[in-house]
Amino acid sequence: VELSCIIKSTVTPDPRIEWKKIRNGDTSYVFFENKMQGDFATRAEILSRTSLVIKNTTRMDTATYRCEVAAPSDTKTIDEINIQLTVQ
Repeated sequence: VELSCIIKSTVTPDPRIEWKKIRNGDTSYVFFENKMQGDFATRAEILSRTSLVIKNTTRMDTATYRCEVAAPSDTKTIDEINIQLTVQ
């Protein structure tokens, strides 16, 4: 599955991007400090700097995924988007 976090424009040369997984009230890192975390390290990757691709998804991957972008040089320095993923 591919989850996309589109950045339309930014003046910050290298905005910081983080992905988090929120499930049953618990938040965990998926992509943090430019690397995959936990079990995502062996089955997920970042495409085009902003899209999260999760391979071999299972029902345990059902959650809300939050993409957070920090762009300190921009007028809006931080933004986020939540994507609900349901694996049947």
